[in-house]
Amino acid sequence: MIDPYGRRVDYLRVSVTDRCDFRCVYCMAEDMEFLPKKDLLSIEELERVCATFIDLGVKKLRFTGGEPLVRKNIMKLFNSLTPYLESGQLREMTVTTNGSQLHRYADQLVDAGMKRINVSLDTLNRDLFRAITRWGDLDQVLTGLQAAKRAGLEVKINAVALKGVNDKELNTMLAWAGDEGFDLTFIEVMPMGDIGNESRLDQYLPLTEVRRLLEEHWTLEESSYNSGGPARYLTVKETGKRLGFITPMTHNFCESCNRVRMTCTGQFFLCLGQNEDADLRAALRSSEGDEQLRNTILEAISRKPKGHDFIIDRNNHGPAVSRHMSVTGG
Repeated sequence: MIDPYGRRVDYLRVSVTDRCDFRCVYCMAEDMEFLPKKDLLSIEELERVCATFIDLGVKKLRFTGGEPLVRKNIMKLFNSLTPYLESGQLREMTVTTNGSQLHRYADQLVDAGMKRINVSLDTLNRDLFRAITRWGDLDQVLTGLQAAKRAGLEVKINAVALKGVNDKELNTMLAWAGDEGFDLTFIEVMPMGDIGNESRLDQYLPLTEVRRLLEEHWTLEESSYNSGGPARYLTVKETGKRLGFITPMTHNFCESCNRVRMTCTGQFFLCLGQNEDADLRAALRSSEGDEQLRNTILEAISRKPKGHDFIIDRNNHGPAVSRHMSVTGG
């Protein structure tokens, strides 16, 4: 699949649910209204969509949410796709999780063919963790991370850099990740969805500033490593682990974008920060065959935008798009 700007699209992110057992302050409001379960694609429909994308050239599948591991029967979906990994038609299948359910699922994820996962974790301070997630239990996440290590999963920690919240802790997190053998990626907050009384202008911390602060304590060496996603990586000389930066605000990654996203209802978004979409649920349910689904996907790819329009400043601190990150799946 080639988009209008010559970029090969081979990476699909699939949100399997908009529900989550956390309520992170930069992601969603505390009193969220989630989608009716009848609107969600079934596990069988998700499998069918993923198989069609693989046939069209997708090599990497990432499952997201909300929290993907709270979706009922989620392992049925993952296990149905394992043969594509075994045949080599699919290069990688992985999840982004908040870690709350890893103690239950780590071994099963490995059995399904997953080799690495991303875990969202913004602080190692228990009180602050509860304040950021509103509902989360840090000890439960740390237990899950140890289960992932024992199962043999490679772990990358994703941390959203939040001004005045966890900015004094970033060096501590980098040291901890090195000690645990985890890679670490910092992410700039993104203007997606209404988050109630919180202000993203107050939250926004440019990663140019984060890098400057980290370089006062660490030797950060350039790296050619590419995970297939939007992060740009450095190597931390003192730990030997990778440090990534995802910078949609200060240095967007649109020129090399190879990603598309599907929500749990079958909305197919061509860009995280734009509203261009297609209705894959209608295409799925219109026929038992996959021709209409394939045609809808390919038509949408022909409309993939050049990039997003994310801005956070004093004049632009509301959401750039109305949907929450938990709906789109990151």
